[in-house]
Amino acid sequence: MNTLDIITWFVYLLSSVMFVMGLHYMNSPKTARTGNRISAAGMVIAVAMAFIHLFATGFNSSLAIILLVLGILIGSAAGVYSARKVKMTDMPQLVSVFNTVGGGAAALVALNDILTSEGTPTLVVLITAGLGVVIGSITFTGSLIAAGKLQGISVIKNLKLPAKAVWNMLFALLTILSLIMLCLNPDNRTLWALLTAIFALGYGLVFVIPIGGADMPVVISVLNACTGTAVAMNGLAINNVALIVAGALVGAAGATLSVLMAQAMNRPLLSVLAGGFGSSSVSSSEDQGAQGTMKETTPDDVAVQLVYADKVIFVPGFGLAQAQAQRELADLGELLKGRGVEVSYAIHPVAGRMPGHMNVLLAEANVPYEELIDLDDINPQFPSANVALVVGANDVTNPAARRPGTAVSGMPILDVDKAQHVVVLKRGRGKGYAGIENDLYFNPNTQMLFNDAKVSLQAIIASVKELIA
Repeated sequence: MNTLDIITWFVYLLSSVMFVMGLHYMNSPKTARTGNRISAAGMVIAVAMAFIHLFATGFNSSLAIILLVLGILIGSAAGVYSARKVKMTDMPQLVSVFNTVGGGAAALVALNDILTSEGTPTLVVLITAGLGVVIGSITFTGSLIAAGKLQGISVIKNLKLPAKAVWNMLFALLTILSLIMLCLNPDNRTLWALLTAIFALGYGLVFVIPIGGADMPVVISVLNACTGTAVAMNGLAINNVALIVAGALVGAAGATLSVLMAQAMNRPLLSVLAGGFGSSSVSSSEDQGAQGTMKETTPDDVAVQLVYADKVIFVPGFGLAQAQAQRELADLGELLKGRGVEVSYAIHPVAGRMPGHMNVLLAEANVPYEELIDLDDINPQFPSANVALVVGANDVTNPAARRPGTAVSGMPILDVDKAQHVVVLKRGRGKGYAGIENDLYFNPNTQMLFNDAKVSLQAIIASVKELIA
């Protein structure tokens, strides 16, 4: 190892330390932006060092350098544009697309490590790069399907897979056998590497297609973990400490989050991945729990209930994100707090379409973090709440989860129905991702306000201001 290699190694180590620091700062919304900046700075340093090392040691093709720089510029421009322009409601799809890009890139880099090695690759390279090909390929196709489901593309959303267990076992077995043959027969590595990639791509498809929409937050987290693991495998193959640490951090964080989210739904992670709530065999027509008539209300009536309440709990959901009404909800909260009303926000771990969706939305609207209360801590408070205002949340508030035989049975829910009065802001009478009616909407203490959440909140705010004046 020469002087340049030693310097490069220590610079990569510095970048790795910055990745760890950045992840640490992301523990709180108050420091999350700082964490993002530190991590981004670490990546810039690592990329700059890679270029310095490349130019110092020489390269064989100027065209390759031009294509590399061009790819970085195009990718950076696309990333900045999408991050700024994509709506918060579409952020889960964007995360899935990013997973697609990350997984595909990791698979291609691993393939390159295998196919362009001088002489016969070592067993370590074949195993680590082979795993990179497998995990990256699964992430690529799986994330594409997840993004399509989240976007509501009819062709993808309506895909069915008969005998899903058979297809899963078949592609998993073929992928493993191809990887084993790649390691045992490196002289034919081109054939076995390509077959490994093809079978892994197929497994990514059959793995995600059967999973229902209600489980997509967990699937996104699992695929994110896969992307990190594939990157770490590539780092091991080429002995790059920055890739190893960055990939391991993403993989470990994604895996931990996936387990926690599965626990939040009171289901084993393997059960979630085997088929989601949205793919339950129990249909809404078979489930006779949700019956009766929904009672409608008006913004003026809701305003009266809120102004004269002592304690109000807001329950945000995906409908809030769809309407981009987080700032209106925050403004309403500030108005009520000015009247001496105790206001808090009930956050379900899987509310929205990706992990932490509601936290991000409300942080964007400058809602104090201490007012965001998790499910376990907020549920005991619902019986003492005068009003629970549900804004676009559906499955996570459905009391049907407390009885067997429904698509959400066993999932921990927000005990909204235990509040003295419940007001639900909802765009229409449609069902949630689980595909069943919400029993909450038919309870005697529940009133429905049908309209776009932003329009409804603006009308409620106007009425509250009139009452206060």
